[in-house]
Amino acid sequence: MNKRAITVGIFIFIALVIFIAGVLALGGQNKTFADTISVRAIFNDVNGLQTGNNIWLSGVKVGTVKKLNFISNAQVEVTLNVEEKYQQYVHKDSKAKVGSDGLIGNKIIVIYGGSPQSPVAQTGDILGVEKALSMDDMMSTLQENNKNILAITTDFKEVSKGIAAGQGTLGKLLKDEGIANQVESMLISLRGTSSKADAMVADMADYASKLQAKGSLTNDLITDTVIFSRLRSTMAQVQQASLTANAMIEELHKTTQRLNTNQGAVGVLLNDAEAAAQLKETLRNLQSSTEKLDENMEAMQHNFLFRGYFKKKDKEAAKASKAAASAPQ
Repeated sequence: MNKRAITVGIFIFIALVIFIAGVLALGGQNKTFADTISVRAIFNDVNGLQTGNNIWLSGVKVGTVKKLNFISNAQVEVTLNVEEKYQQYVHKDSKAKVGSDGLIGNKIIVIYGGSPQSPVAQTGDILGVEKALSMDDMMSTLQENNKNILAITTDFKEVSKGIAAGQGTLGKLLKDEGIANQVESMLISLRGTSSKADAMVADMADYASKLQAKGSLTNDLITDTVIFSRLRSTMAQVQQASLTANAMIEELHKTTQRLNTNQGAVGVLLNDAEAAAQLKETLRNLQSSTEKLDENMEAMQHNFLFRGYFKKKDKEAAKASKAAASAPQ
């Protein structure tokens, strides 16, 4: 009897040890005995979130959902237990949203955001929330996309039908042999143009290589700083000569303008008719006086008083001419 009692006692003890170990293991997995802070978040829709669901921060489990309470007909307050060792990463401006552990996994709370400058969240703080994309929203979006795809396929069906019937530009390109021949001719022309362009590029490359050949005029002009400096100096001289010529032309223009007016003696002679007539009269009088002077000189040469003087002058002139002729060259 005692042996049986001992055996039963041993089994009960082993069962209690297994039970306590299981409770401790389950509590350790769910962070039941960890020190936590409680923060809250208010959602319009928790999408099936339950007490005990995990809380994630940057993909790491940092706590569990403690409880859910209705605070109005359309809002649910969710109390979040966050382990104290992760408290420093949850700030007052952090936000919470309802997510999913995998594509069809359990619902979770995802905490994200928060600036380092913001204070660390404390027990009783309320986090901001973001509306989660529910399954109904996804189905609605999928349904809308299906409608769009159906409309696109319907339009494509109509377009392909028109093309097959030879309608429109593309249909004519596929069905009309004349247009196809024109396109082929255009492609041949483009091929010829491309060949000419290739030849032109080759010529340009050849010309560029010649420009780079040392000793050529173009290469010297491009690379020789002395020639370039001389060319620049020559251009400066040409420019200065051009400026001087322009100044001379301007002065000549001013002189011409003055000649075209009655200013100055030349202008008066060229433009004043009365002055010109007086000048002509003066010249005629001068010519008449010259003729009379010649006649007087001729008369004086034949006068017996001056005849000897003029003969003496003639002899001296003849001697001077003879001496000049006999002088050595």
